[in-house]
Amino acid sequence: MTTLDDRSTKTERERAYLIAVDTGDDLGWTAGESLAELSSLVETAGVDVVGMVSQRRVSVHPVWYLGKGKADELKLAKQETGFTVLVADDELSPKQQRSLEKLLDVKVLDRSGVILDIFAQRARTHEGRIQVELAQLEYQLPRLTRLWTHLSRTGGGIGTRGPGETQLETDRRVIRQRIKKTRERVDEVRQRRETAARARDRRLLPTVAIVGYTNAGKSTLLNVLVGEEAALAEDKLFATLDPTSRRVRLSEGQTVIVSDTVGFIHKLPHQLVEAFQATLEEVTRADVLVEVVDLADPRAPEHRRTVQTVLDELGAGHKPRVIVLNKADVTAAPVEAQASAVGHDDRYIVRASALTGQGIDKTREQLSKALSELWLDVRLIVPYSAGELLARVRERGAVTFEYRDEDVLVAGRVPPAVVNELRAAAGAWQRALQSRE
Repeated sequence: MTTLDDRSTKTERERAYLIAVDTGDDLGWTAGESLAELSSLVETAGVDVVGMVSQRRVSVHPVWYLGKGKADELKLAKQETGFTVLVADDELSPKQQRSLEKLLDVKVLDRSGVILDIFAQRARTHEGRIQVELAQLEYQLPRLTRLWTHLSRTGGGIGTRGPGETQLETDRRVIRQRIKKTRERVDEVRQRRETAARARDRRLLPTVAIVGYTNAGKSTLLNVLVGEEAALAEDKLFATLDPTSRRVRLSEGQTVIVSDTVGFIHKLPHQLVEAFQATLEEVTRADVLVEVVDLADPRAPEHRRTVQTVLDELGAGHKPRVIVLNKADVTAAPVEAQASAVGHDDRYIVRASALTGQGIDKTREQLSKALSELWLDVRLIVPYSAGELLARVRERGAVTFEYRDEDVLVAGRVPPAVVNELRAAAGAWQRALQSRE
């Protein structure tokens, strides 16, 4: 795959020129705002941005992405800035990519290619690497005609038929085989995660997934909830790709499993959503989501819409969630704009700072309340001999215990799976008491 920064062969940083087409279809985003985010992505990938331009059009040009006249102007921009990479804000078709490369004689990438490059640089675990590899292969396959132009023969007639096209088909076949094998490896990751999830279910521990826009502070929040550095937390886009799960204590002795997940971003490549399905299944399995919103970012409402779109794609958009308006220590921005509803219940909202600890106790409290909404009310009497069950009820539910001479009155809310066990224990104890009479 063509990457932005091949450090093994380059001694100086590449220079990028960014282009975008504003069709008016990108809800809440102007071309300038989207280009500003693309600029941050490109710089995160290790490339200097030397210029950018956008064009208003009804639709993108099928050959040049920009209009033909605007594309020709890029030759002058190349002379003035000396850019060595052209980056489009939307995913380019192979035809658009080849046309621009031929016109400008520079490397041409799109937003998806940049994000894939960042993921390739940031993946640290075996799991993360194979998922990134799958996304890269899926991205490469339709672009092989561009990658192998030195082997293919594009002319017609005598002397142009033969090994060039054969080589291209061979390369496609190799890529398809690698995709098949990599998918099998990703499936193995999914199976291992399902096994771990079943083990958690047997322990009856509730699960929480932290979601949000990239660089909103998800990993920092996990760290402060756990009380130690469980996940890498840096002030940069996609600082961590590999999921981290830890036990977290909530109020009244309740324990949950909280998982950090990969950050979402505007125009997230569909290859990444598919490849990271094994990791993102932590979101679909979670009982409750914690959505982290950067309160200091003026584009927070648009970021929330992006998060909701990806969650809907995963089938998790309906799940109950606690909304943590993070970075309250660096802004006095009103809550209303960033906490605006996007089609789900917004009752559980916390203004917090994962960096300073502000609002973290409130976050634990709101998580406990959100989980309890899924549970059932109980008021049952069980014997002291059911000590193991009582310990799990305390860990799993939101209950109070009244200790009596021979038994314990359990009152509160607990998950449906625990209710049946409690009722069985209470019934057995009631029968034992009746048999004494």
